[in-house]
Amino acid sequence: MFATPAYAQAVGGAGGAFTSFVPLILIFAIMYFLLIRPQQKKMKEHKAMVDALRRGDQVVTQGGIIGKVAKVKDDGEIEIEIAEGVKVRVLRATISQVLSKTEPAEKA
Repeated sequence: MFATPAYAQAVGGAGGAFTSFVPLILIFAIMYFLLIRPQQKKMKEHKAMVDALRRGDQVVTQGGIIGKVAKVKDDGEIEIEIAEGVKVRVLRATISQVLSKTEPAEKA
């Protein structure tokens, strides 16, 4: 009449093992869609913004320095003019925002 603990555990079987992993799988799926995926999208947008930098753009660095792009180098750095005659070299990845874009030169 009464189920012994050993009998009750045996009834669960392989189905019980799978159902114990379902909450873990759901938590991972929720974390992916709420944290990982938006962060990847943000990184992709930042990379596109940095790759589109050109001479004359007004930018803000992560340190808060505002200046105009004076020279774009190929080795991952750019030269920014922060005052007349004052230029600093910064890494492309440290650009946090582009304030104003310049129009590309028209080809005649």
